[in-house]
Order: sequence, then structure tokens, then C-alpha cells
Amino acid sequence: MVTPQSHHPASARRTFSFEFFPPNTPEGATKLAGTARELAELKPEFFSVTYGAGGSTQERTLNAVLDLCRAGYAAAPHISCIGSSRAMVKEMLERYRSHGIKHLVALRGDLPSGTLFTGDFHYASELVAFIRQEFGDQFFIEVAAYPEYHPQAKSAQDDLANFKRKVIAGANSAITQYFYNADCYFHFVEEARAMASRSRSCRASCRSAAIRSLRASRMRAAPRFRAGSARSSKVMATTRHPSRRSVSTW
Repeated sequence: MVTPQSHHPASARRTFSFEFFPPNTPEGATKLAGTARELAELKPEFFSVTYGAGGSTQERTLNAVLDLCRAGYAAAPHISCIGSSRAMVKEMLERYRSHGIKHLVALRGDLPSGTLFTGDFHYASELVAFIRQEFGDQFFIEVAAYPEYHPQAKSAQDDLANFKRKVIAGANSAITQYFYNADCYFHFVEEARAMASRSRSCRASCRSAAIRSLRASRMRAAPRFRAGSARSSKVMATTRHPSRRSVSTW
């Protein structure tokens, strides 16, 4: 849990988390629990659990998060929106809230293979805005950041603009996956800082959101881990501002 210490961006904490794929067998769940115990020795900020294309793993994602929480760990489910309706997403979020889960990783996601229905959402920024519209500040929302920019982005500046839209929509914190070029990460941080300085509306939202958190970030993402049924258990580098408290279930 993040403890408030200062409102100055220079005090933004650099943290990391581990990402799991939800197991689909009892044996897999046992292996994931053992892996979580081992990785917990490294004191990550939290564990996250992925969400299959079009919500295909939503039950297993929920169960894995609840198992991690019952074991005493902070855990956050991924929730993706592509291929989903507003009603489907709201129902899922209501279920998370009913279980005391208040920490999310909000993503666009991918359509299941062979599916044509794109749903009511096209971008993660729309998902973040929807969560804020329906649930206010009841959830702490992580969004994705891409130091080497998203492969579908037209350019690095276009990707940075997409990131800005997610922040303004209401993101609390930004999270990156493993990357090889640390200079790209540092450059992304500086570009996000410059973008916040240039934009009055963005600067206002940064009092509590991801760009301000990124300003003081100087963290190299750690190597990828592979662990049994967790399938690509990955280290995620997160930057967050200490004036915002993570309220995920422990």
C-alpha cells in the first residue's frame, strides 16, 4: 500500500509487480500459489492477473485474484474492453467491487480469434472514462505505458498522445512491461513530463495521475520470470505518486 509522504513529484515511488496468467486446473492453481510465495520474497507492490481476449478468462481471472488476496497479497485483475459491451464491463466491475477488489489494470485488449464484434469500446481511454463515470474513484486504475511505443501506433508521439488520453480519462498510475532499452524508458518519462508542462488540462489532471508519477521515475524493469502454470509471470515496472493510496485487497 502506498503511504502518502509528499505532494512533490520528485518523491514519486518506483515499484514493480508480477503478472500471472490465470490457471485453468487445480494443479495450476497450486503451482501459482507456490510461485507467488517465492516471488513475494522480493516484496512486489502487487500481483496482477491477465484477462483473456474478449473476457474469455474472466472467471479464472477473478478466482486467481481472490486466491492471491486470501493468501495475503495485494492483487489486481486486468480488465480489457475490446469485444465487450458497457453492460458486460459494468457487470464484471460490480462483481469485483462486491468481492472488495478495488485495484484494476485497464487495457484495450484483443478480440478473440475469428470474432467480428468489436464491442462498445475501441481504446483503453474509453474504458477508463467509463469506469470513472460509473464508479467514480472506487477503483485505483493502472494503465499501460509503452516506452518503445505500441506496435500499432503510427509514431512515438502518437502513442504518447494515446497515453495522455488515458491519464486525462482518470488513470491513477502507469505500468510498463519488460523492455530492453532503458534509454527509451527515460526518454518516455521526459516526454511525458514535457507533455504535462505544455498542456494545462493535462497538468491539472496530473495532480493525482500517471504522468506526474512518471516525472521522477528512474527504474529499470527487471528480467522476465517464467513459473509453472503462471506461464509468463512477468515483472512490471510501475511508477506511482505517493499522494494516492492503493486500496486493493491484501
